[in-house]
Amino acid sequence: SFKLRAMAYFPVAVALCALLTLALGSVPIVINTWPFTNATAKAWSVLASGGSRLDAIEQGCHVCEIERCDGSVGYGGSPNEDGETTLDAMIMDGPTHDVGSVGCLKRVKAAISVARSVMEHTTQTLLVGDDATRFATEMGFQQESLQTDQSRAQWEEWKSKQCQPNFWKDVVPNPKTTCGPYYLPDNSPSWKRDPSNSLVEGNHDTIGMIAIDKDGNVAGGTSTNGLTFKIPGRVGDSPIAGAGAYVDNEVGGAAATGDGDTMMRFLPTYQTVESMRMGMDPQTAAESVIRRIEKYYPNFQGGVVAVNKTGHFGKSHAAHVLICFSVWYDGAATHGFNLTYSVRNQKLGAVKVFVAPEV
Repeated sequence: SFKLRAMAYFPVAVALCALLTLALGSVPIVINTWPFTNATAKAWSVLASGGSRLDAIEQGCHVCEIERCDGSVGYGGSPNEDGETTLDAMIMDGPTHDVGSVGCLKRVKAAISVARSVMEHTTQTLLVGDDATRFATEMGFQQESLQTDQSRAQWEEWKSKQCQPNFWKDVVPNPKTTCGPYYLPDNSPSWKRDPSNSLVEGNHDTIGMIAIDKDGNVAGGTSTNGLTFKIPGRVGDSPIAGAGAYVDNEVGGAAATGDGDTMMRFLPTYQTVESMRMGMDPQTAAESVIRRIEKYYPNFQGGVVAVNKTGHFGKSHAAHVLICFSVWYDGAATHGFNLTYSVRNQKLGAVKVFVAPEV
């Protein structure tokens, strides 16, 4: 059976992850979800030239915002129900635990940079919507449309297909067969909770990045344009500290990607880092949080990349790296989709793309 085959491959995956951990143990280091190699290379170039961890995160993530990585980061992708692209981003500093975030940012391309401005020029943590845009313009960022011909055509096709898929439930008219506007029914809903996942391929590829500089200081960041055809006003997990990403200078960091509306209910990156603090290795910590989510949402798609600081400060200082991107069923792990991801440190000599083993 599928379950038996998955269980048979599990020890092999554990061994491969252990070998990968040893092979990649080196700082400085940059790792990000998905094979966004130009973003990884940019962040590495900042660290290698003596730049700061925050500059590495900001500039690395911004590469994806400009390149529109997989259409799920930056402008011109993932239109909401109104056809508008909005952006979520976060940056976090390990030594200070300072965080800056923006959610549902409109008409400003450099979401990660606006998030950093929130962190460095306010005592706030998260700004959202049009007010986040107003803040951005006050900080000198240019307003411009985030829509492209491609995103407009994508939205028009979705409308022509009766707005399928969408993210509504227990409303009228039936959201499974027609577009809105939707309203509460006059009586009890005629359909029950659907545990299936509304994600489709290419609807989950947030960039989540962790960087450790030569002195062992950690930073993390995220950037995304969120779910395609999301309900206007929706903010996902990416700009939420502890959900999209989390770092602690005593431990390391973690970043997440996948079904953000489900994952943010469990603060997976915070839990991963805290599990590592309690002595779990990155693999066990990442698997533990995925299992916890699976208990309630067996069909979700999600993953965590974890970097664990170990060893002595200085030349022997090391970072262990593991990525687990899986859907879990009955204690056996399988990937919800194919996953590759990129890493750069001194030992590798160049940005390398790894394929996560199917488990």
